[in-house]
Formats: sequence, C-alpha cells, structure tokens
Amino acid sequence: MTRNFTAHLAAAIAALALPMLPAAAQVPAAAVVQSEDAKLTAFLDAEFAEWVKGQPQLATRLGIKAGGDQWNDGSDAAAEAQVQWRQASVARMKALVDRAKLSAEAQVNYDIWALEAERAALSHANRIYRPPFYSRLYSLHSQLPDFLINTHTVADATDLKNYIARLKGIPAQLDLGLERTRASETAGIRVPKFQVESIIAGATQLTSGVPFGAGDAGGKDAPLWADVKAKTEKLVAAGTLRRAEADALLAEARAAILALKPAYGRVIDWAVASLPTAPSGRVGAGSLPGGAAYYANELKLNTTTDLTAEQIHAIGLKEVARIEAEQDALAKKAGVADRKAFYAMRAQMFPDRPFDDAARDAYLKEANRFVGHVRTLLGPWFGTLPAYGIEVVREPSFSEVPGGAAHASQPSPDGKRPARTYVHLVGTMKDPAALYTLMCHEAVPGHNMQGDIQVRQKGGPKFRAVTGYVAFGEGWGLYAERMCAEMNAFPDVAADFMRLDAELFRAARLVVDTGLHAKGWSEEEAVKYLNETGRAPPEMARSEVRRYITLPGQATGYKIGMLKIMEERAKAEKALGAKFDIKGFHDLLIASGSQPLSILERRVDDWIAKRKD
Repeated sequence: MTRNFTAHLAAAIAALALPMLPAAAQVPAAAVVQSEDAKLTAFLDAEFAEWVKGQPQLATRLGIKAGGDQWNDGSDAAAEAQVQWRQASVARMKALVDRAKLSAEAQVNYDIWALEAERAALSHANRIYRPPFYSRLYSLHSQLPDFLINTHTVADATDLKNYIARLKGIPAQLDLGLERTRASETAGIRVPKFQVESIIAGATQLTSGVPFGAGDAGGKDAPLWADVKAKTEKLVAAGTLRRAEADALLAEARAAILALKPAYGRVIDWAVASLPTAPSGRVGAGSLPGGAAYYANELKLNTTTDLTAEQIHAIGLKEVARIEAEQDALAKKAGVADRKAFYAMRAQMFPDRPFDDAARDAYLKEANRFVGHVRTLLGPWFGTLPAYGIEVVREPSFSEVPGGAAHASQPSPDGKRPARTYVHLVGTMKDPAALYTLMCHEAVPGHNMQGDIQVRQKGGPKFRAVTGYVAFGEGWGLYAERMCAEMNAFPDVAADFMRLDAELFRAARLVVDTGLHAKGWSEEEAVKYLNETGRAPPEMARSEVRRYITLPGQATGYKIGMLKIMEERAKAEKALGAKFDIKGFHDLLIASGSQPLSILERRVDDWIAKRKD
C-alpha cells in the first residue's frame, strides 16, 4: 500500500469530525477541508522540490538525475543558509495555509514541516560539535566512497559520467572537511584517539591496491576502482554502453581515482599529526566545552522528548532489571536454572571462533532465507506490505570492523536499488541464534520494510518520504523484534532468548550513553558495563561504545521509541477492546512515514476516538 492510505485516512477523519448537518450543508465544509489540504500539499511539494535542488545526494537517493554529478555543499555558509531557508518556508506556509481548516492528517504534515525548521536550527547550533571526521558511523573519509558504491546507481552513460564527476569532487570535499575539523579543534572539540586511528586505517585502505600500486593490498583492486569497473562492465554487458566509450570512461575514472591519493594523504597527515595528543579515556560530551548543553540538545533531537539524562539513565536501569527477569523465566521454560545458565549452555555449544569465508557465506545465506520467510508471515499483522527487493549483504571492506553495528538502507523510490541490510562479518562470531533478531530489526518487519513503505508513499507531501526521526525509526526496529516473536517467526527458544538479549543490550545503551556523556564515565567503564550487563561480546562492546562517544544521544532513541510504541499500543488495545485492529494500528504507525513521538501519541489518540464511535 502507498501513501494513498494517508489521503483516505485524512478524508475519513475529516468526514467523522463534521457536525450532524443535512447532506447539503456538509458538502461545503468537506470541500473547504479538501481544498485546504490540497493547498498545503501543493505548497509542501513545491518547497520540498526546491529544497532537493540544494541536496544533490538526497536527489540521487530519490532517483532524481539532476545534480547527480555533485556533492552536497558542506560549508558553514551553506548550512546557515539551509536553516534560514527552512525558517522562511515555515513563515510562507503559515501565511498561505489556515491550519484550523486542515484535516487531522494534514495538520500532522503542517506541524512536522514546522518542527523540521526548529530541529534544523537546534542541530545547527551544535554544528561545531560535529566535525566531519568525528563520527564513528559518518566520518567523511568513508562516507563519500560509501555513497558512490552503495547509493550512486549506474544505469546508463550519464550516470557513469556523474559518478566520475563525483570522484573528481572528492578532494575538495575532504579539504573542506579538514577545514571544518580544524575549526572544531580550535573550539576545543577534538576527534578521539580511537577514531583518528580508524581514519588512518580506512584512508590507507581506500588508497591501496590497483590502480595505486599493484603490490598494495595483495594486488587487489582499490574499493572505488573495483566498483566503477563492475558498474561499467554491467552497462557493456547489457548493451547500454559501447566498448570504446566504456574504455574511455574507465580511463577517466582511473585518473580521477589516482588523484584521490594526495587528498587522502592530507587526511592521513592531519590524523598522524593529531594522534599523539588526541583525547582518550573520558571523552564524552561532558568533557567538551559547553558539553552539558550540547548533550541535552542531542537527547531532545534523538528522542523527540524532553527527557533528561538522569531520567533516561533511570529508565535504562529499570528496563535492564525487567528484561533480566524475563530471561530467567524463559530459561526455566527451556529447562535450565536461569539466564546465566542459559548463556553458559550456549557458550559451550558455540564457543568463540573467528569468521572465515565459509561462515560468512553461511551467515548471508541464512539471513536472506530468514528475511524471505518473515515476509510470508506479515499478512495477518500488517495492512501495508513491502513491495521491493530486500537483501542482506556484507559491509564494504573499508568500513567493516569487528563487532560493527549492522545498518539498513532504503530502496530507491522506483525499486531499482533494493533495500539492503549491511552486516559486519569480521572478528568473533556471535551466537548464531542472534541472527534472527538482527534481521527482524534491520530488514523485516524493521528498517528495510519501513523504508520500502516510506519511499513508496503517494498522495501526500513528498517530504514525508524522506523525513526521519531516530526515536520513531529505531523504536520501530526494536518493536519489530518483538513482533517477530508474536508472529512465531523465530525457529526455537534460543532465538527468542536472544531477542531478549538484544532488548537487554538496548536497555543497557540508555545507561551507557548517559553514563558516558552526563556522568563522566570513561570508555573502559562503559565497555565493561555493556559487556557484563548488556551482554555484548568484548569486540562489539568496544565498537558500540566508540560509536556512542562520537554520536551522543543517538543510542537512546531505540529503547525510548520502542517503549512509546508499546505504550501507545497498550493504550489502544485497552480503549478499543474487540474493536482493536492490529493491521490498522501498524498502518497508522508506518504507512505515513516517520514522526516525532509527540505526534505519534496525538495520532493514536485520534485513531482510538474514531474507532470508539
């Protein structure tokens, strides 16, 4: 199902909200609502189209060709202009559209557009805290090639030429990133030592191998060279590109890739120079100038609530205790004394061993099989179903790390680029029963399914197809894990136990994130807690903690979002009784796009009220 659901829901709400008047009197009122809704949608679509013009990477994600040869402008001036544009757009909306005349669903679109301007300003105020090489997940040195390899599709010669143009644009992007990073350093915000080391390793790998030197990387192709060759040869094989033109473009691409060496060399030089004095140990937000206010803002942005660090910390501790008790009960059902005994039994059955090629192949095969299986179970639970391909693939080598977090990407709006879940298959293997929960979270009915539905929305404002909120999106992912248990998707008790293990890990995140950034925990203290209480293996605990350090507050959105979704579902079930429709509830949540938790609550209340009548 598509965004037509939203239009139908808006019309239904509008009709139900009308007073009991003769039919002849109802028509004008309904017409007013429809007219105002249409006016808002037309305005928002025009504004969004204008916004996308200044976001060429977003345009590529949306399947738009225009700007496909450019990168986003990462300058401070451009960022400031974007905030001002959003604020002016909201002012234009308020002058044009009467909110009181909108349907309930259209009011949601109105409010989210206004909220995005507020959030943009709040985020921009903290820009100095986000130098381009700081984040464990979004460091510029890896994000640029990752975008080309995994997002920039090549369906014809124009796409290939755009790809090459973007290759040529990488040095300028890296230099701008260094400039912004040095400005942050001047303000006392420095990249942690572990991240500097990661940048050196990643940048070195990206510029090793053919064509940089046959002896590098064991004679293997560098990641970007391997990618552009594969995409070019696919065009030739399909008859889309003549051999002579392909060879000429490959020569141009090769030259552009070789030109990356000096640019990445400058990144490495900065990193090497930074390394001796790079901070380590207690490197949370609280260690930064103005860090307490920065962290409070990040919690607000990531949870879409006003919860304080102290409140979130307490919620985390409470959830840890609850989940451990549920694990004990499940372990007893399985015939063992308690959760500790169950963990010990699984460790004996599956002792630590490193990934090898056979294990990687087996993992990907089983993950993709299970995702396909879960898709067959969705019908009784979801009205809106995924329509496009979903595949589980290995993380690119230049960003793959032991214990790295899996992540998901949306499909392209036309489905030509499938939704993907990326998994790290290096280091020590986890309990094989953990695979199933991860696929529920990242793939189906989690992020890949959510993204599939979101990009196919029609009938409402187009911006809703790309707007995302951590608490809602990751809350849905964690809720999706629970849904797999409800759907009896898991193959055995061990898989369900590991679902609780994953939920325990997310609860521990609340404690660790706030511990790092508000309570002065060191990296080692956080790793110890996440390993011992959150049950994360040592490599994973280390990798996760480093992610939290460089992305304050993001990890809190998962559990806070899930708890809110569960709260709203329980409220609806209690209020509606036999009238509660699980498929309708799930459509309400994900068929109209991501939303702040406050708006989710409002929409659920409206949904309940209409179904009580």
